[in-house]
Amino acid sequence: MTATPFDRKVLLQTILDQFRLNRDGDHGPAHWARVRKHAMTIGKARGADLLVVELFSFLHDSQRENEFTDTDHGERAAAYAASLNHSHYSLTGSQLDKLCHAIRHHSGGRVHPDETVQSCWDGDRLDLGRVGITPSPLYMSDHAAKHIQKAYAWSRSVSSYSDRDFGIEPS
Repeated sequence: MTATPFDRKVLLQTILDQFRLNRDGDHGPAHWARVRKHAMTIGKARGADLLVVELFSFLHDSQRENEFTDTDHGERAAAYAASLNHSHYSLTGSQLDKLCHAIRHHSGGRVHPDETVQSCWDGDRLDLGRVGITPSPLYMSDHAAKHIQKAYAWSRSVSSYSDRDFGIEPS
């Protein structure tokens, strides 16, 4: 599926302007950058909808109220993602459904048969090293599990990324 162009810089600035947490925290833009890197790599290999995958990486933790237990952040982020459709990007109904489902359930620990949804979840799970957790292959696609075995994901999850990795300067 061909990705509809969107202004990444404007979208990211919009998300960052309302982001409640410390940008340098565990769920901030550095995490989003690593999730994007992992999820896009896996998504390309699996034939996922890369527009949905990329949007997931920016939005999935955008509505967190704290760095710890926030069981409703996925639901809030899915609603936020839906509210940005047609103003910051243009998804079809099916794409928006996949994006919102992936966001809503990304902390659930399940495996999904859809390559787009699972690529999103794989990208997020491959970054668990930032909080000292080694991802389990039981909750990932076979493609993502290979990244764990190579220790690729772990080294990336503890590396330094910033807003500048998206072309955004701190405000």
